[in-house]
Amino acid sequence: MTSGDRSAATATARGVSGDAPFDRYGAADVADLIREYPLAWVVARAGGAVGASLLPLLVETGADGAVVTLVGHMARRNPLFAALTADPGALILFTGPNGYVSPNTVGDRNWGPTWNYAQVRVEAEVTFVPEENDAALAALTAAMERGQPAPWQVAEIGDRYDGMAAAIIAFRARVTRLEARFKLGQDERLAVLAAILAGQGDADLVRWMRRMNAERLG
Repeated sequence: MTSGDRSAATATARGVSGDAPFDRYGAADVADLIREYPLAWVVARAGGAVGASLLPLLVETGADGAVVTLVGHMARRNPLFAALTADPGALILFTGPNGYVSPNTVGDRNWGPTWNYAQVRVEAEVTFVPEENDAALAALTAAMERGQPAPWQVAEIGDRYDGMAAAIIAFRARVTRLEARFKLGQDERLAVLAAILAGQGDADLVRWMRRMNAERLG
């Protein structure tokens, strides 16, 4: 993706173009991050202390690749269900790869330590869709089992399925605002970036650092 393409995609993903290096990203960067790190905090706008829960979510994108809907399910007994029924506004927070970077990694004791990370912040309106329970469960299972030598399927749970499915409710979260931040070494000198990449033990963090610095790394 060229810098021009990334700027255009950024406008699609955020509604505005980011000028800071950590705020320059494309719609595909956001969608891929959520696909790789689907577990998010879902926080009800009016839920108080109990209106928050960790839930795995699936991405639906528009023709331009931007995230438009997040699909998931929750237990009906989850306090979040009642909170979002009363007020559908939600804040959804995804955390991607992250890790501490020590001056020892860089080889310069005058260099200050930092933390590299990627995050996506979504504001959304939640609609509960019980008629999509089966589809939501099947889709999440298929996504999570992808790559397994023998992917598990929902039907294998047998007679217990109906009771378990009745205890949950599917929902669709329509994105009304989305912001992301990819703090992955874009502001570092190339020599420092190379040292961090060489010394970082988290392969996923290294892969995302390379992705967000692809133009500079060549």
